[in-house]
Amino acid sequence: MNEKIREIRFDTEKARCFFSKILAFTLGPVELKDLMEQNLVKLVDVRLASDYEIAHIPSAVSIPKDELEDNTEKLSKDEITVVYCYNEQCHLGAEACLILAEYGYPVMLLEGGFKTWTEDFRFATE
Repeated sequence: MNEKIREIRFDTEKARCFFSKILAFTLGPVELKDLMEQNLVKLVDVRLASDYEIAHIPSAVSIPKDELEDNTEKLSKDEITVVYCYNEQCHLGAEACLILAEYGYPVMLLEGGFKTWTEDFRFATE
């Protein structure tokens, strides 16, 4: 193992910072479902509009990642926007979150995306 990596792994302060950020800016399907039931988040599907039309997470609005910068008026800076894409290997969601953060929107990423919502947790879709 690389000695520098080994050294970092024993730096508990760096670990604390890293995991704090993960918890602050990502969430899983169960946490999302709870927040949706309380109407505490705006959910944005950044996949292709044609895939959104086939199926999407209930209450999600479709704003494909490539159209996001031109459609921020659909969002509010007074609520958390949760973004999702296809799956955990898809970076559309992370790219969309970066765009929204740069525009000053509170934002989180659904870990695992639509695939985890539907296949791993088998939650409903529309």
